[in-house]
Amino acid sequence: MSGHLLLLSPSANRVYAGAADALVAAELRILLGAEDPGLVQPVEVAGVDYLAVALDDLDERTSDVLGRLSAAFAVYRREGELLRPVPLVRPDRFDDDLVTIPKYPGKTNEQFTRLLTNVTLASVVRPADGVRAVLDPMCGRGTTLSTALILGHDAAGVESDLKAVEAYTAFLKTYLRRKRLKHTIDMTPVRREGKSLGRRLDLAVTPDAGGRTQNLSVFSGDTRQSAALYGKRRFDAVVTDAPYGIVHGSQPLSGKRDRSAAALLGEALGVWAGQLKVGGALGLSWNTYGLTRERLSALATEAGLRPLESGPYLEFGHRVDASIHRDVFVAVKDA
Repeated sequence: MSGHLLLLSPSANRVYAGAADALVAAELRILLGAEDPGLVQPVEVAGVDYLAVALDDLDERTSDVLGRLSAAFAVYRREGELLRPVPLVRPDRFDDDLVTIPKYPGKTNEQFTRLLTNVTLASVVRPADGVRAVLDPMCGRGTTLSTALILGHDAAGVESDLKAVEAYTAFLKTYLRRKRLKHTIDMTPVRREGKSLGRRLDLAVTPDAGGRTQNLSVFSGDTRQSAALYGKRRFDAVVTDAPYGIVHGSQPLSGKRDRSAAALLGEALGVWAGQLKVGGALGLSWNTYGLTRERLSALATEAGLRPLESGPYLEFGHRVDASIHRDVFVAVKDA
């Protein structure tokens, strides 16, 4: 036998851990640009679960992809009945405790957040013209934003709950001071035409001496006002976790709390699409019990986006609990 075996990191969420092999297999195929489902397959060796990657040699790009995966723990080259360890080089610019330390109700699994971010960024078709910029227009307490920072990107967010923005700000101040990272961080009022629009968090941080400075910004406010808040600024990717209708409902313009994300997404997708650069990608996760993929696809198409609905893009559905079946939706903004 030849090829490589990928050992996955255990997940703190037991339900997610049960689906992780199939989810990471789909993630890896997208990151490698591989349509062939046989390239990555779950296997068991000596009672241990792995992902078998049907590649005899790992070039620089493939090694980088493996290091970026949401749940990669170790890589081995198969040499007959033996497994030879292969270095797993991670591109992470911050320690993973940037996302694992915060604990709060409704927080999305960190491994899944990284998967969603990876898949969305891998779907961007525009050439890289510098650092990628990621927007989470419903950013909560910043798990997606922190994930983007870890992966080396700039990040921006919008969050309707001012207390969530304040909590994220307080955590970042403590974390960066404890890690002794060079940074500036500030939270200031936002006023336009004499009216208060909320508050804005601004962070500039340099995770390694002499390295590149990364930037993060968050506005408190309504996600449907995201374009007004950020003005002419455009993003390579929009990555967000839509309300599941269990812990957090959505608040459409009707004023009535909706147990699904359908109404909110219908109002917001066009705003987010307008904030994407041409060739940028939108990736979101949502509860399929409240909104079908067909309806979501129609909403994205109406917003001027092209849904990606073939191969591994249709392999992310998984159970979260009895009330939530989560899936991933990705669409691209064409010229």
